[in-house]
Amino acid sequence: MADTTLPLPTRAPSVLADVIPTLRERSLLLVVTGSMLMAAASQVRIPLGFTPVPINLATFVAVLVGGSLGARRGAASMGLFLIAGIVGLPFFADANGGWEYFTGATGGYLVAYPLMAVLVGAAAERGRDRNVVTFVAAVVVANLAVYVIGAAWLAHVVDVPVFGSDPTAWSLGVRPFLAGDVVKMLAAGVLFPAAWRVVDR
Repeated sequence: MADTTLPLPTRAPSVLADVIPTLRERSLLLVVTGSMLMAAASQVRIPLGFTPVPINLATFVAVLVGGSLGARRGAASMGLFLIAGIVGLPFFADANGGWEYFTGATGGYLVAYPLMAVLVGAAAERGRDRNVVTFVAAVVVANLAVYVIGAAWLAHVVDVPVFGSDPTAWSLGVRPFLAGDVVKMLAAGVLFPAAWRVVDR
């Protein structure tokens, strides 16, 4: 008698991390790995001198982690990064840690990273990371959220207006980074669809 048992359906991967079967149920490992990548990226920094906000790779890694892990795991990964830094581990820029650094001039950007991961991760879960245009749009929205929170926090800490006569939070915490962030946003927008094409093969 022929075997008429139908194979069990397999769930299509939602985000890139789900294409690795051995890691699918190992969310803790993925979350920890994402937080360590963020800590490493925070050490790659270029100080500009006129602003307490350096150029670094943190926003790019937040996009990578959120897009690869999805909204919940991405937020958990960025949250773990923040907690580790707040309790004193050298996870923040220049191997800094502690509450005082966290509440300093760059604290708004740190706080915004989990939100960035959520926004990008939610877009990836809806399949928008399969297309360059839709994913770049999601990354732009996430970056705008980082700018708003980071600039508002910076304005409060260093006691400058958000807009107006320089120095402002705009001139110290947003404008110098726009060109570099455009490159990072476009790079992420190309990278994820390319990764999915490789996976689909």
